[in-house]
Amino acid sequence: MSHSAVQWVCPGTFEPEAHFYPRVPNAVLHPLVRGFFSLGNSRVAQRYCHLHPEVDRDAVHAVLAHTTRFLRWSGCDLFHVTNERGVRGNIIIETNSSPSGQKSMPPRGEDEFGGYRRLIEGAFIPAMRSQRRLPAGVIAVLCDKNRMETSGYAAALADILGEDVLLAHLPRESWEQHARWEDGILHLEVDGAWHAVRAAFRYVTQRPWTKIPPLTRTFMFNPVLTCLAGGRNKMLAAKAYDLFNASYRDTGLKIRTPETIWDVSLPEVPLWVERMGGIAVVKNPYSNAGQGVYTITTKAELERFMAEDHRYDRFIVQAMVGNLDWTSQSKQGRLYHVGTVPNAAGEIYVADIRMMTANGPNGYFPVAMYARRAREPLRSTIEAGTDSWAMLGTNLSVATEQGFNTEPKRLMMADQRDFNRLGVGLDDLIEAYLQAVMACTAIDDMAQRLVTKKRTMRMRLFNSLNPDPGLEREILT
Repeated sequence: MSHSAVQWVCPGTFEPEAHFYPRVPNAVLHPLVRGFFSLGNSRVAQRYCHLHPEVDRDAVHAVLAHTTRFLRWSGCDLFHVTNERGVRGNIIIETNSSPSGQKSMPPRGEDEFGGYRRLIEGAFIPAMRSQRRLPAGVIAVLCDKNRMETSGYAAALADILGEDVLLAHLPRESWEQHARWEDGILHLEVDGAWHAVRAAFRYVTQRPWTKIPPLTRTFMFNPVLTCLAGGRNKMLAAKAYDLFNASYRDTGLKIRTPETIWDVSLPEVPLWVERMGGIAVVKNPYSNAGQGVYTITTKAELERFMAEDHRYDRFIVQAMVGNLDWTSQSKQGRLYHVGTVPNAAGEIYVADIRMMTANGPNGYFPVAMYARRAREPLRSTIEAGTDSWAMLGTNLSVATEQGFNTEPKRLMMADQRDFNRLGVGLDDLIEAYLQAVMACTAIDDMAQRLVTKKRTMRMRLFNSLNPDPGLEREILT
């Protein structure tokens, strides 16, 4: 496929080898994962309630059947953790409003489109057709990285809808040349001609609010509003989770996260790190792909963070999930990584689980999942000069001067070869799914709070909830 900035993608051009990692099409999905994906929400709820008698059964069914208004597709990253008493569970690290995952998911059946079809037919098309007034125009896929997946979405959309689709790969330096807004409608330039876009599948991940307004007349899947409400804004995500937990307090349902301190100015960071025992995670709230995340385990790592030139004015400080002998002191106690099953050398690696979910007319459904491990094994002690990110960072994306590269060798697929090394069972996947569903619901609820009846964004409320002038100046209105 051509790598021009904007190009037409025609029906009949989906090629699995172009849209999945090389070992995915021939991989065999692990039976336990296959069983999880075949359960359906009714049996998921039944099993979850059986294991959690403290939760309200009707609330679990209602959350799973809930239909979102804005955030219709998301990916949650979770850590499998335990505490000193051996109580295990999953905690949400972040929710992503433009998640990757399709290229890493082994096939569930004979359909070569795999999860691409499930997401488009189950969520994108119903959401697009539910819009009252779509402008005239074409369908487009917008992206700033991950061409393997985004070109897959474009080819799948073209085939399923039976029409040519525009694939626009537009890093920031190409956006103004090939894209423009007219009365809330996106127009894309290809071969010298401009085309209005009636609906767009959006995989724009780097500060998308600088290119796309929060709400548009062109239907966006997902709108940038969801990024600001928590899908790419860890500050507001933490507040959305807190509001969700307050609303569901009487049901026994709760989004589990590390203890999070929000609205932290740069001079305050060392105070909160000290409060957590000198071990914490500091995050630029608006970054993604592992960028802007700082694991602080030594004074030297804290000093390096403080010496950097930071784009924004506010940070969040989270309790770190570390190892048994070095982890943050938080209100939830001391959490540490369960990690992978030890290898032949006795090494345990930190790993996360990405749970990709979608939302359609009948509520939520899982779309894809994979895991990622850190570069280096988890050590029992922290020594001077230790690179804690190498032990704790799991994201596969690596920023370079030319863009982003990936390290697929650290990918752990849900197949018969990799999945057993994670050491998780069916009930762990059910719990991870419920956590992902609740996190997505919380962010969609926050997005709804930020919209007026006239379908404009409540900027005064947003700036009150997210007091960061650096971000405010960037939002395209």
